[in-house]
Amino acid sequence: MPRLRGRIIIFLVTLLVLLRLERMAVEQSFNGPGPLQASTDLVIPPGGIAATGAVLARAGAIGNPLIFRIAVFLTRADGPLHAGEFLIPARSSLADILRILRQGAPVQHQVTIPEGLTGAEIAKILNAASPASGSVATPPEGSVLPQTYDFTLGTKREAILARAQKAMQRSLDAAWAQRDPALPLQSPQQALTLASIVQAETPVAAELPKVAAVYENRLAMGMKLQADPTVIYAASGGQTSGGMPISRADLANPSPYNTYAHPGLPPGPICAPGLAAIQAVLHPASTQALYFVATGTGGHVFADNFKTQLRNIETYRATLAAQAAP
Repeated sequence: MPRLRGRIIIFLVTLLVLLRLERMAVEQSFNGPGPLQASTDLVIPPGGIAATGAVLARAGAIGNPLIFRIAVFLTRADGPLHAGEFLIPARSSLADILRILRQGAPVQHQVTIPEGLTGAEIAKILNAASPASGSVATPPEGSVLPQTYDFTLGTKREAILARAQKAMQRSLDAAWAQRDPALPLQSPQQALTLASIVQAETPVAAELPKVAAVYENRLAMGMKLQADPTVIYAASGGQTSGGMPISRADLANPSPYNTYAHPGLPPGPICAPGLAAIQAVLHPASTQALYFVATGTGGHVFADNFKTQLRNIETYRATLAAQAAP
């Protein structure tokens, strides 16, 4: 009898040890470092726990899909797993993975729309944005605010475009409400149109208020704007507002967008201006300048009268000749 009791005690102790070891193994499997060698973006499909476990196993994020399914079941009070694209850091534990799939933010992708692009150029950028879905047509000129937009896997490109257009409308309305008095502009749309010309004229941010002032001085005096970007826009059929040489035939183009041929503002924007260009138009520099010409070394030089403008043009030509000399 004593021998039997001893055997029973040994059996119970052994069982307790085994249970303790099993619990430690389970805890290690749940909380210990996982097998994933490098941080990885994983796309979790909407297909249930088994499908999720299969994706994780194929990627090497978990070692045993069955243990994963058991862990999901035992922690089901923490909430459902979500589909989407998630970043799984290297060596993530099973507990970490479940927390990411339940509470983590999906991976954010970005698409950048630079200042000065036409609607056609913006549509190309959006339609090439991966991994968005669907497609967009060419948006109305100047309707998009140039900046970087975040989006998640599968976001409709139309939705990204709609956000960009709402951003432009909000920014334009807010800027117009704070405009300087006595501007020769009658509406936010006119401001947007002029801002698009200013944007296309110079890549130098510090020059934007000066270029805006030149054009607004001309508008106030009834002078033609004679803005080269409008000529390029007309000659390209609205495809671009820069990067093209201008011919005499282009200057004579009867398009209403050609500000060499027609007085005042063109019918609408020629590109998407950034917020800095819009602010420049609504808060132009204090200057009497009516002309400007490129320096040939970056930026522009400004003139109050045509005589000074002619001298600046000669300087510009001499600079180009010197640069072309062997």
